[in-house]
Amino acid sequence: MSKIKATKNNSTTDVICKSAAQLFRTNGFKNSSMRMLAQSLGVEAPSLYNHIGSKSEMLQHICTKVANDFGAHMVSLEEEELTAVAKIEKIIRFHVKMMLKHFDEVYVANHDWRYLDAADLTAFLQQRKAYETAMVQIVKNGIHNKEIANIHPQIVVLTILSALRGLEFWEKYKQHLHTKTLENNIVQLLLKGIKL
Repeated sequence: MSKIKATKNNSTTDVICKSAAQLFRTNGFKNSSMRMLAQSLGVEAPSLYNHIGSKSEMLQHICTKVANDFGAHMVSLEEEELTAVAKIEKIIRFHVKMMLKHFDEVYVANHDWRYLDAADLTAFLQQRKAYETAMVQIVKNGIHNKEIANIHPQIVVLTILSALRGLEFWEKYKQHLHTKTLENNIVQLLLKGIKL
């Protein structure tokens, strides 16, 4: 059996959690075991415990990392002097890039968060709520500045987030579509619609 090795950009824990995310996405969090994860990493199950305490700890690590990445992007956007439409475009492009580069992790954070331990669940839901609230405020600013049509801001945000979550189905078609084309088409659809 081999050893789990950290990479230039990822700690050993990150490497383990990346494999765990793939396993959770494929089998579901409940149906995944430490033994299955050890097998996928080519190590003995007990050696995993040298790096991470439990399956729940891995889920917490995955969900927190995804939420932190989205939250950090939102904070950086709030500090930029951009129009509301430009900020929304950057949000859309960031979501697309996250889905393309970290598909398993984002998928797990979207689906398996409900299995987080109570304290972690509360923190994760607060982060999600703060993200949505920040997006709603961007839309409100856009409506106020006459950049965005006067549509209920919550509906705008939920529609954009729902459409972006639909990228989970893109995995089936990825070999037929260039990633930059996908990103540009989604921006076009969500910001301008299909009307000529």
